[in-house]
Amino acid sequence: MILAHLRRAYTLALGDLRERDFDSDPISQFEKWFTQAIKAKVLEPNAMTLSTIKADGSPASRVVLLKAVEPRGFVFYTNRQSAKGCEMAANPKVALTFLWLELARQIRIEGTVEQTTQQESEEYFHSRPRDSQLGAWASHQSEVLESHEVLKKQFREVEKKYGQSGVVPLPPFWGGYRVLPHLIEFWQGRPSRLHDRLRYRLESDRTWRLERLSP
Repeated sequence: MILAHLRRAYTLALGDLRERDFDSDPISQFEKWFTQAIKAKVLEPNAMTLSTIKADGSPASRVVLLKAVEPRGFVFYTNRQSAKGCEMAANPKVALTFLWLELARQIRIEGTVEQTTQQESEEYFHSRPRDSQLGAWASHQSEVLESHEVLKKQFREVEKKYGQSGVVPLPPFWGGYRVLPHLIEFWQGRPSRLHDRLRYRLESDRTWRLERLSP
C-alpha cells in the first residue's frame, strides 16, 4: 500500500475566502457554511470529531453528532458516565473538528464544555426515537462488554421494563454538553496547496478577532 501517492487536488470553484465576506460573529459564519453543506448534500454534515484530554494528559478523539447551534456554542448529547463524559468532567477543555470533503472544507473549534440544563436534556431525550431512548438505558457506555448478545439482552430487559408505549424516563447519567468556543478556524482547500485559513480568536474584551493563517 503506497499512501504517499494518495492525494487530491482541491479545485472546487467556491471562490477565495476573503475576510470582508466573513461575518463578524463566527457562530453566524458557521451557520452559513453548515447551510451550504446541507444544500451540497454532504453526508451527515453534523458529524464532528470530539477531542478530550485523558487523566494522563494524552488526547482522545471520537465522532459524535452536533444537535444544536446556539449563540453561545455547540450542543451534543451523550452518556455522562462514558469515557468522554468522565474526561470532560475532569478537564472541560475540548476541541471539535468538522470535515466536509464534498466541499473541501474543514472547521476547527476549541473551547470548554458546560452541561446543558435538566430541561434541555429532557426535551432532547424525548425527541429521540423510542429505541434510541431504550438503548441509552441498555448500554453501559465505554465499559467492557462480554458479547453483543449481552447488550441485546440488556436492551430486551429495558424494553420489558418500560413496555411498548410507556414513557421512557431520562437516565440520570445521560445528558447534553455545550461547547463554549474561544477559537474557530475555517479552512478551504485550494489548488497548489495554497489553502485558505481564517481564524477567529476570542479576546479579553469578549470580542472576536479574525485573522488569516498560512496554510
